[in-house]
Amino acid sequence: MTTTQEELLPGTRRALAHRIAVAQAEGRAPSLVAAVVRGGRAVWHGARTSVDGHGPDENVQYRIGSITKTFTAVLVLRLRDEGLIDLGDPLEKHLPGTGAGEATIADLLAHTAGLAAETPAPWWERTPGSLRPELSDVLGEDPLLHPVGRRHHYSNPGYTLLGALVEELRGARWEEVLRREVLEPLGLDRTTAQPQAPHAGGWAVHPWADALLPEPLEDLGRMAPAGQLWSTTGDLARFAAFLATGDARVLSAESVREMRTPAAPAEVADVMDGAAYGLGLQIQHRDGRLLVGHSGSLPGFLANLTLSVEDDVAAVVLANCTSGPVLGAMGADLVRIVAEAEPRIPEPWRPLREVDPTVLELAGQWYWGTHAFALRVTSDGLLSLGPLSGVGRRARFRANGDGTWTGLEGYYAGEQLRPVRRPDGSLSHLDLGSFVFTRQPYDAEAAVPGGVDPRGWRGIG
Repeated sequence: MTTTQEELLPGTRRALAHRIAVAQAEGRAPSLVAAVVRGGRAVWHGARTSVDGHGPDENVQYRIGSITKTFTAVLVLRLRDEGLIDLGDPLEKHLPGTGAGEATIADLLAHTAGLAAETPAPWWERTPGSLRPELSDVLGEDPLLHPVGRRHHYSNPGYTLLGALVEELRGARWEEVLRREVLEPLGLDRTTAQPQAPHAGGWAVHPWADALLPEPLEDLGRMAPAGQLWSTTGDLARFAAFLATGDARVLSAESVREMRTPAAPAEVADVMDGAAYGLGLQIQHRDGRLLVGHSGSLPGFLANLTLSVEDDVAAVVLANCTSGPVLGAMGADLVRIVAEAEPRIPEPWRPLREVDPTVLELAGQWYWGTHAFALRVTSDGLLSLGPLSGVGRRARFRANGDGTWTGLEGYYAGEQLRPVRRPDGSLSHLDLGSFVFTRQPYDAEAAVPGGVDPRGWRGIG
């Protein structure tokens, strides 16, 4: 892929180059490559290397570790969208006999299945996958460490089970299904289960000396759906664009939005860090923006994909060292540099194509008790409810076609908003999940629960 770098301002490009240069030097990475995505395509590519001569470009493969999990999650969501599974199905329904069948498919995607973080010894990332030919070898005799669904506990074996589920329902190997259903449609020709030249070698850097040790390269076997893939910044840039908008050939925008939505209870430390987990995607609140993506590591390699949907900016960073540069922070910094230096230009405001008088009548100021709210009719045909104080519950609502509306997010997600009319047809109040919203605070003419004191508002005397 040939990237066009002219779209970013020279100052922005220099700031990006400086950030990766500092990371490579201070992190002592043999090589580091990065890309920035905006408007659905790569607009910048950078590389730093300790080797003289031609450095790695956007076509050089690095191992991406657990970013593989996001690809596996896409395959599972495709099964759901085709009606072959429900995310609430217990694994046992489709893949019996694992010993972890009580967990649902959603639990596995969100790492809430209660499974161990790793396989039984020896460490699976540095030993041949042939040591674990069966699922029982991956899970061990007692796979559950925690009650199912109660806490987020990252589990590599959990994604092995999801890969096995894909194989069971598709009747083909995981990597074959991935290539056919995701990689080929998205044009990710340089993303493979096995390394293909040109690719980087994996290194360990001595913690107390500037010396290198080659890391072993293992085929992960059964554990492949958790971390096997090799890819490039070029391919991962395209994948990041897909995670922002979806692609009808692979997964809809609605389904990728579902992947980006928190799906797991957070640990106390995660709450403090502003971190959460969706369906195959990590979520973090950092520098005032919501970031989604995934990190990855295997002996000899580090990887990170970070996306800010609101800013329309994504970053990919790959390095060939076991430890060193903190790529999660670096990915967030690359996004921040572009988002702050060249903020997204919003689409032009456009009015509604048609105005429904019965809908327009709902717009304006409403009161829930003494709390003041504004209800707006937006150009996308939705209703938007928010507190006038700026603090409190807010949500958008989708029309149901029968005069009622359904909440799309937050406290009111799934709740019904129903306009209530008087016998003469005039609008009386709004009923939102039993909450009565009136045009005046505690309107005596509306059906306010508990009634309204007939003496009305008064002073303290």
